Amino acid sequence: MVKLNKELLKSDFKFPKDLMVQPFPDDLPERVIQFGEGNFLRAFVDWMFHQMNKQNLFNGRVVVVQPIAQGLVDRLNEQDGLYTLILRGLKDGKPTELKEIISSISRGINPYTQWDEYLKCAENPDIEFVISNTTEAGISYDKNDSLDKKPPISYPGKLTAYLYHRFNHFKGDPTKGMVIIPCELIDRNGDNLKKIILQLSDDWSLPEEFKKWIKDNNIFLNTLVDRVVTGYPKDEIEDILNYLGYEDGLVDTGELFHLWVIEGPKELSERLPFTKAGLNVLWTDDMAPYRTRKVRILNGAHTSSVPAAFLYGLETVGEMMDHEVLGKFARQVIYDEIIPSINLDKNMLTEFADSVVERFQNPYIKHYLISILLNSSSKFKTRVLPSIIEYQQLYSKLPEKLTFSLAALISVYKDGKVEGSEMKARRNKGEFIMKDDLWALEFFEKTWSEFDGSKEAAKKVAETVIANSKMWDQDLNNIDGLTDKVADYLYQITNDGIKATVERLV
Repeated sequence: MVKLNKELLKSDFKFPKDLMVQPFPDDLPERVIQFGEGNFLRAFVDWMFHQMNKQNLFNGRVVVVQPIAQGLVDRLNEQDGLYTLILRGLKDGKPTELKEIISSISRGINPYTQWDEYLKCAENPDIEFVISNTTEAGISYDKNDSLDKKPPISYPGKLTAYLYHRFNHFKGDPTKGMVIIPCELIDRNGDNLKKIILQLSDDWSLPEEFKKWIKDNNIFLNTLVDRVVTGYPKDEIEDILNYLGYEDGLVDTGELFHLWVIEGPKELSERLPFTKAGLNVLWTDDMAPYRTRKVRILNGAHTSSVPAAFLYGLETVGEMMDHEVLGKFARQVIYDEIIPSINLDKNMLTEFADSVVERFQNPYIKHYLISILLNSSSKFKTRVLPSIIEYQQLYSKLPEKLTFSLAALISVYKDGKVEGSEMKARRNKGEFIMKDDLWALEFFEKTWSEFDGSKEAAKKVAETVIANSKMWDQDLNNIDGLTDKVADYLYQITNDGIKATVERLV
């Protein structure tokens, strides 16, 4: 089978009719340096640059830097930066699939073996944008990092070295600052990255003029990204390659939905005309409402619906949404309790919720409930607890289903035994492995160990769990009626079973 590369693109190879293919963009300059070559950025940002290039709106390419020693840049270079992207989901209720060869990446650099080549990019006046997705742990301060290391250990260290080289090369020219756009899923990602770079500049005794240049002439943007990217489709790759007719070791898959919220000056939308290209990119001077909307509706719906669905015996989000009882439960949680608890425009919230429900029903994505249950206690604190508290403040009563979801979550740990750093637990369907912080697993094991099936014991479990201020940052027994309500649901779940309890609820 022939390989995907620029020669194939320039040949008379017969590509499938439903595969979108553009001529190879030999003449476009490198305008972006990107830290991270993984599935997410290729299915999100690089896809967006490709869409803009197709419409002659950006006319630039991306040079990709591998942030860790092992990665994909060799494979990317073998394919001349090309890869096939397949986006799949429901559009207006109908299954839809879009296939395209993406050509926005020019090449990949491994800074562990090509440090000089990496620094040479800093000398290129055309490269003015920095993109990154180095996982949430990537934007972190490492006091042991050093400019003498080639490369420095951390992503902020590598970027500081890059910016310092650029500063020196252009002799502090204020017009040669960068626009830095991190995609890591941490709150205020741009602010955090800037703070670490300035800290490293102090640690490394870099000149005051450089720090002033960083502050005054570089723009660090805070962003929020949203697209489920399912990555390399290993279970179906043989069929996909047979259909495409060529070899591609970088096939990437994701959902149709995408949203990028960027907090920054509106004039940047002219330099980065995503919206002109018809992309769902929102420029705003305050991203807080969008973050609240995503965390409380998208993430909150997952975290509050999944424990009951998993105990019920279901395996995936799609199964849950199609289920007569659990599907109704998930929708009622979103529309009847989460949305009313958020003090933002209800039309904006409902529109987003409709898209979330459609995304949850995506027949192409197998999102396993057990993976959503990972680190559930900390997720519940940030995603669901604010909805419970604010609902009660607004309506002077507890939201029934969200309160039940806390009891269902506590019940997931009921028959668990900690083994090593995991918990071996049990539901009616059989054993499963629960992963969470070790202290949380040990706490739940100890709390449930004294349970004897009585109402009094259920209340004791409820009181103990919701009093744990390490878990919730507060004693939730202070929330009027919460202890009794959670205790009652725990008693129903343990005595009548999850099915009878949730069926009564909807």
